[in-house]
Amino acid sequence: MPELPEVETVRRGLSPAMEGAKLARLQLNRTDLRFPFPENLVAAVEGRQIIALGRRAKYLLIDLEDDLTIIAHLGMSGSFRVEEEALGTFHHPRSKDEKHDHVVFHLERGNETLKVIYNDPRRFGFLHLAKRSELDLYPAFAQLGPEPTGNALDAEYLGKRFSGKVQPLKSTLLDQTVIAGLGNIYVCEALWRAHLSPKRAAGSIVTPTGRPKKELVLLTEAIRAVIADAIAAGGSSLRDHIQTDGSLGYFQHSFSVYDQEDKPCRTPGCGGTVSRITQAGRSTFYCPRCQK
Repeated sequence: MPELPEVETVRRGLSPAMEGAKLARLQLNRTDLRFPFPENLVAAVEGRQIIALGRRAKYLLIDLEDDLTIIAHLGMSGSFRVEEEALGTFHHPRSKDEKHDHVVFHLERGNETLKVIYNDPRRFGFLHLAKRSELDLYPAFAQLGPEPTGNALDAEYLGKRFSGKVQPLKSTLLDQTVIAGLGNIYVCEALWRAHLSPKRAAGSIVTPTGRPKKELVLLTEAIRAVIADAIAAGGSSLRDHIQTDGSLGYFQHSFSVYDQEDKPCRTPGCGGTVSRITQAGRSTFYCPRCQK
């Protein structure tokens, strides 16, 4: 499933095409994806201008005029692509599996017309509609923690959330009420950068009074850095994820521990070997020698 950097990459790729454009027509090629489309979706959004594209955790937010927001989730295999129609030609190649083109946003900007197409072979994605002024009440957002890219995530905040926790660091960091949008790949990478074992109790890097120890400061910096690096690389193109122009993300070529089982640890001077364990049904990759 695409994680935060992949969704942020999609947002940035779609913004130039969608922001400021008029949503002239919304074409639904089926009645549902993971969930049925809202009954009033087409009537509510057609003819409205797209004000901005945002993101909350792993959700794409398409803000329209009149306080409306389309909430999109890519599921396991969803992707968007942009087709700019000019003089009968397309600047971007058509999809090779157009039978999975389930939603088409027909956009107008002045004399320019273009299409943004949502393709989803497994149909685990979805579109919902909400009032922008009530997004905090949307069930998936109501309990979300701060974004790993925002100023609200710091060692002081995590110190309060980790205090007294006996749960492993790995499962604590995957808790979306602690940090929004942080997934398995980037938790493994951040813990490796901070040289912390995924099995270590979250409360062990906090003082008895809830103050962050040096290890938590380093972990916070590692989380922010690994997310920034992944966004800069266009995310990771594991399985089905591609960018809006059809190109791939390249952060997977920089994985230090994720999916690197039995390979030498990349920490200079470590000499250890990356191991894989299972925690809460998820694969965890780490170096037992340098991650303590």
